Amino acid sequence: MLILFHKEECPYCAKVRTFMSDSSVSYVSLVCPNGSKSRAILEKLGGKQQVPFLVDTDAGEMMYESDDIIEYVKANHTR
Repeated sequence: MLILFHKEECPYCAKVRTFMSDSSVSYVSLVCPNGSKSRAILEKLGGKQQVPFLVDTDAGEMMYESDDIIEYVKANHTR
């Protein structure tokens, strides 16, 4: 399962969401406004509050950076 931590107003997050949508990739969306529980989980998992942040629970992968996320999803979750 892919989980994407993101903020609605973040252009880098929008880039990832657009790619995922255009590629028909299923993922769980966790919006992370400041002070939210999802923001605290993000920091616990990745060590910082940076978004976008992708977790691939099946592969045990976690990563930041929109371009890295897109390349990872292209290589591992698209046909």
